[in-house]
Amino acid sequence: MYTGSYHIFVSPLQFLYNMALKDATKSSSRVRRFTSRFLHLLYHYFSILKMPGLDLYGSAPEAIPASQTINIPHHSADTPPDSPIESQEEPKPNVYYNARLDPKNFLEGPLSHNPATRLRQLLARPGIVVAPGICDGISARCALEAGFDCLYQSGAATTASRLGMPDLAIATLNDFVQSAQMVCSLDPTTPVIADADTGFGGPAMVARTVTQYARAGVAALHIEDQVQTKRCGHLLGKQVVSREEFITRIRAAVIARDSIPGGSDFVIIGRTDSAQVLGMEEAVTRLKLAADAGADVCFIEGVKTAELLKETVAALAPKPVLVNVISGGLTPSFTCKEAEEMGAKIIIFSLVSCVAAVHGIRAAMQSLKKTGTDFTSAKGMDPKAFFEVMGLKDVIELDARAGGKAFQLV
Repeated sequence: MYTGSYHIFVSPLQFLYNMALKDATKSSSRVRRFTSRFLHLLYHYFSILKMPGLDLYGSAPEAIPASQTINIPHHSADTPPDSPIESQEEPKPNVYYNARLDPKNFLEGPLSHNPATRLRQLLARPGIVVAPGICDGISARCALEAGFDCLYQSGAATTASRLGMPDLAIATLNDFVQSAQMVCSLDPTTPVIADADTGFGGPAMVARTVTQYARAGVAALHIEDQVQTKRCGHLLGKQVVSREEFITRIRAAVIARDSIPGGSDFVIIGRTDSAQVLGMEEAVTRLKLAADAGADVCFIEGVKTAELLKETVAALAPKPVLVNVISGGLTPSFTCKEAEEMGAKIIIFSLVSCVAAVHGIRAAMQSLKKTGTDFTSAKGMDPKAFFEVMGLKDVIELDARAGGKAFQLV
């Protein structure tokens, strides 16, 4: 949608609103009410020229919840000290705030069946969120069987499992969405955090990515600041886009989320790969900007020491910080407990399943080639035992409850 005309009208209008609001604090309550309501309606009229969600970036008076009031230092005869006025304090310019998604709203109550809402509850409450990387349906089933309450769909693992290719910007949005649809369907209440690379294009494509992921049942995604020809964050030779382009990606993701009908709790994670290219100071700065643009969680890829992780958490507080642990990668092999003690709120183990799969499958294939049988690698697991890991009992039970008789004997 074209929004150029919005800037022509709204910037002067915002200036007018701020000046009038300032003057109104010195006027009678009746003048204040008239001025506030008139300018509010006028602002709303011109705001129809912009996309849904932009009013949450601190440029419109309705960005502050209606219940929030402020006290002003100036007191007049009809405005006693400390009494609230109808006009609200102007929000910080270009800083996103959505009262509905404030973490305090997710502190109490039972865990939701909606995976995005559940993830927000986990983020708002004590404890670190542990999300093992999964690469396919088998690894997802194994993670659920082990009792994990959150999963991570790794871009590298998905590219490897679906395409048999390295993580070098080869997989497409369709590859990731199709994988996510399958994974999220296995247990629709378990939050899945999914890699979304660079968003696969410009702002419109980033927005489409968010919409597609949300429809697939994903609870959260992370958008990074690498160039489109990106690579695994633990490889060398990375290149990143400008701060402005990165923040445009984050803002597009947030606008798309806020445009989902009914109000979505989908979590936006801002990821920067700039630490290895431009240094930790720049990486932290980028994530602060991403947080201002609406990112719910901050993710610095390749934090090399425990001290740097602690400093990052402190610098970005109160935003939750995600740490990615890959054995042999740039980040030390922190345990879940160590990461939590350092202040991280989410820890992902991106390649835990696909690396284990390579070791296990490679050994099985070599054994079969050498011995001519799979008896050793099977370790006593027969077909039925394998299918039970894949949800056999649930399917049989559903069939029986529906009146089916096809699977009475399996």
